[in-house]
Amino acid sequence: MLTTEQRLHMLETPQSLVDLVIDTDAYNEIDDQFAISYALCVPDRVRLLALCAAPFKNERSTGPADGMEKSYQEILRLLKLAEKNVPVYRGSTAYLPDEKTPVVSDAAEALVRLAMEHTTEEPLYVAAIGAITNVASALLLKPEIADRMVVVWLGGNAIDWPDNLEFNVLQDVASARVVFGSGVPLVILPCQGVVTHFTTTGPELEYWLKGRNPLCDYLVQQTVDEVNTYAKGKVWSRVIWDVTTIGWLLNRDGSFMQDTLIPTPIPQYDHHYSQDSRRPLCRYVYMVRRDALFADLFGRLAK
Repeated sequence: MLTTEQRLHMLETPQSLVDLVIDTDAYNEIDDQFAISYALCVPDRVRLLALCAAPFKNERSTGPADGMEKSYQEILRLLKLAEKNVPVYRGSTAYLPDEKTPVVSDAAEALVRLAMEHTTEEPLYVAAIGAITNVASALLLKPEIADRMVVVWLGGNAIDWPDNLEFNVLQDVASARVVFGSGVPLVILPCQGVVTHFTTTGPELEYWLKGRNPLCDYLVQQTVDEVNTYAKGKVWSRVIWDVTTIGWLLNRDGSFMQDTLIPTPIPQYDHHYSQDSRRPLCRYVYMVRRDALFADLFGRLAK
């Protein structure tokens, strides 16, 4: 079990090169592709050890297994465009059945193995940008990895938001409860009320990225195609949610966002957070500097 001093140290913004795994439902929305691409563009700050495909179910998949497989294939497509080689693992084909039973997968086992290769002093960072089933399963398989990694999670809503009806947590509340209750050092980037401000538009994407390289062209076209399914011919902007997890890792001087320490909240099955001041501290992002983070993202992608 971590001491308070160790936890606080692990929750500081990294000041040097870090080892990272991204756990992603990459086929669900375009923001995952932006986050993966961003991580690939900062080799001086992030060593990307693996990409894990997360389950999801909505109009783009028939169920968690289908969503995971489509995400796996999308990750491979993105790596080919970026001309990068990173290990990719298939994740859970179902959500947790309860808070004690892991869903064993290649991704969960890879997370256990990679975490055990790290230490409290030099932890593994996990950017969780989908349903957090793979991470929860890894923690259930080997609880001691909680002392060897930091989970940076995009999900849930602001703690003062009237509900916690957000896609990543809504899909698998049991997994969120496992992770939040495991004692793992946790960084929370809330959706409604915080990351909702991190929006871009078609003209902005085209100005900064179109024609720069095949990966940029893919990101622009995928964003426009996605938006056209619900807002064609209308004024629109698009939240690029998941990029903020990578932004937190790069936030050495506070230029991209501001955060604070709070007791780790408790995700409830009625889709609210409850609070207990005795819980271990987590880091909670409460403000994103939209322009600064997009400037860095666009500049790196367009090189």
